[in-house]
Amino acid sequence: MQAKPTLAQDHSSSDSLDDIKVDFSNSIQNSESFNISNQPKTSFLKNIVDSFKKADPKDNVSPTYSQLEEAFSVEVQNEEKFQRNIKPRHMFLVSIGTGVGTGMLVSTGSALRQAGPANLLIAYCIVSSFVYTTYNSISELAVIYKDLPGSYNDMFRFLIDPAFSFATVIVYGLNYLCVMPLELVTSSLLIRFWTTKVNADIFVICFYCLIIGINMIGGKGFAEFEFIVSSIKMIAVISFLIYGLIKDVGGTPNQSYIGGKYWKTPGAFTGDDNINRFKGLCVCFVFACFSYGGFEVSVLLSSVVEKPVFALKKARKMMLYRIFVIYFGIIIFIGLLVPYTNDKLLGGGNSASDASPLIIAVSNVKVYPHILNAVILLSVLSVANCASYTSTRILHSLFNQFCPHPMLTYIDRQGRPLTCMLISAIFALLSFFAAASFRVVFFNWLLALSGLSVLFVFFGMNMAHIRFRKAMKLQGRSLNELAFISPTGVIGSYWGVLNVVLIFIAQFWVALVPIGTSLPNATSFFQNYLCAVLWIICYLGYKIYKKSWRFLIPADEIDIDTGRTIFDHEVVVEEENEHKLKIKNSGILKRVLDFWC
Repeated sequence: MQAKPTLAQDHSSSDSLDDIKVDFSNSIQNSESFNISNQPKTSFLKNIVDSFKKADPKDNVSPTYSQLEEAFSVEVQNEEKFQRNIKPRHMFLVSIGTGVGTGMLVSTGSALRQAGPANLLIAYCIVSSFVYTTYNSISELAVIYKDLPGSYNDMFRFLIDPAFSFATVIVYGLNYLCVMPLELVTSSLLIRFWTTKVNADIFVICFYCLIIGINMIGGKGFAEFEFIVSSIKMIAVISFLIYGLIKDVGGTPNQSYIGGKYWKTPGAFTGDDNINRFKGLCVCFVFACFSYGGFEVSVLLSSVVEKPVFALKKARKMMLYRIFVIYFGIIIFIGLLVPYTNDKLLGGGNSASDASPLIIAVSNVKVYPHILNAVILLSVLSVANCASYTSTRILHSLFNQFCPHPMLTYIDRQGRPLTCMLISAIFALLSFFAAASFRVVFFNWLLALSGLSVLFVFFGMNMAHIRFRKAMKLQGRSLNELAFISPTGVIGSYWGVLNVVLIFIAQFWVALVPIGTSLPNATSFFQNYLCAVLWIICYLGYKIYKKSWRFLIPADEIDIDTGRTIFDHEVVVEEENEHKLKIKNSGILKRVLDFWC
């Protein structure tokens, strides 16, 4: 495939687009091929059955109303492309809310118990810094390689090394395959806040069918569900931050001023010595990375979003809100309101030790904990929905790159990778172990298989950007060919690589010698580092099978043109100026919204 130079593929002016719409609308009215009344009537059931047939650009299928609406934003489809039917408003809230689930709302309780509030805040500050630069780096590549079926998963193969890509996509896909059953089990545990009389598998069945049904609708189903749930999450988080502030200053009934009391007693750090306190910080790094897992979904969605350049720039701004308002806000207030010695925190040994630290913080209010628990339940289901959607796209990318069998890469007329969805649905059946006596041990090892996968992806995103920029320089290419240039540049990518390497080293240490011990522990090591071992096995296995021992593809040999959209710099600048002028001439409300959103 050759590079696709374009002047206005993603950058048509608003006036010309209006003219196209008028002309196309007239042609719809005057053309028999688009006359709905002339089409043979088909049953609703038959339409559903036909939607599962393989997508074929040669089929002369009259578009439905939804297809007509997409005609101005969807490129010509083929059997290996997803439909571009997710809108910027979806990206707006998905960028803020997706991933704000178990990691942030539940697992932070375990991190707080093991490390203390100060270590938790320090870890989130460090991780947030390189997550932001990573987002900028991969967004630059996502726009120009927006037609790759697997987005950044495909980029690793030709920008870094095929073996790295293979191993990373394996553990990353396994991560999301594991996340869905884990989140479904977590959702059934959250129901225990209201009742313990009903078998957990009953709720798992209900949630399982809900998630599968949403994803069968396709990209639109995923996006609309995330849009609604993320909206609810944002309202709940803001309400918690307001309540947390009021409670901390003593504004709630029967509650005196708290301030920073719990940072003094029992303290800001756990551990009896500096080594164990530092180990606590190392543990928090992994929790923070796990909480940020999912931010890359907005990048993955760029392959099916309308106006990807515009959407990713908006999503970057939402990422900052997610970091400074949601993450820092929650971390600060649970550190102020919940002491790390509270035995209800996750892993605290209490029968109710699966409680979210947010629920513990608001436990003195009668109704609010129930509302907040319902929102946390929705958040967990949101992450399960995200995992289901993402795992199918990652599997499709894996099959496309390394095993392109027609059955494995099958995409139907609605743009759904059906074979990958079937694999994901079968793997999610593991969630029905929720009521088994060995469920804790089983899911601990399931989590061990995927625990560090997000770090490999973060490393790959930054390394891919570094390699791309180096290849552009050596091959004499201009950055004017790019529609979006990372504001943090290559320096931001190097910062991301450095942090990920240091976190791997820190995690190796605390996995081998856990907090509170001075001797190696094999069980702890494999439960915390098994993902890295699996990655090494996949990496070396691929190298041995291919008999290729090259560590990186030489920069001057990197094919940066195949599959890349080359943008005209003048058109990009002109569109930016037109947008700024349009906002300048609009009302004050629209200017305020454009500045903040």
